[in-house]
Amino acid sequence: MRENIEAMLSVSSSNENNILYLIFDKLCKVNPREAKHSIRVSKLCEDIAISMNLRNRDIKITKAAALLHDIGKIKIDKDILNKPGKLNEKEWIEMKKHPEYGYDILNSYYQTKEISQYVLFHHERFDGLGYPKGLKNYEIPLISRIIAVADSYDAMISVRAYKDSMKKHVAIKELIYNKGTQFDPEIVDIFIEKVL
Repeated sequence: MRENIEAMLSVSSSNENNILYLIFDKLCKVNPREAKHSIRVSKLCEDIAISMNLRNRDIKITKAAALLHDIGKIKIDKDILNKPGKLNEKEWIEMKKHPEYGYDILNSYYQTKEISQYVLFHHERFDGLGYPKGLKNYEIPLISRIIAVADSYDAMISVRAYKDSMKKHVAIKELIYNKGTQFDPEIVDIFIEKVL
């Protein structure tokens, strides 16, 4: 697994790769399902970033941020993460803290400080109704907006403890329906037209 992650990230230095792998390995040990989801999201984000003609460095940063976007879930109680039914209000409040937990983890290492902000804002919404800061539109960093689309799509088409998977065409309809509210419309269009 380590070689696959390092090859996927191919960031600028072996030291950086080592820190990224060690952090990601924590997620693999705590919640293998979330780790697999993060690998898929990272690949989708890479494809979006390439389709948007981002610079090579920004593509690599997008891949790394996407791979670690849910690292804060290692601080969430397993009973909440794996609950088969709907979360109650208290559990949902705790679950919504995972971007901030992820930010704290990543911001504590020099090698991952830059990507920590993208992880912090990946649940912000284009209409300003997201969390944790209620940012809207282009206040949300581009990489966070990319992660939001890929993360939501993969979550919709995947089986979770609390839900069955959606068919891909249904997930695409959901993305289209939420353009301009939950998601950046331009990224949704690029994702559907050039990635899927």
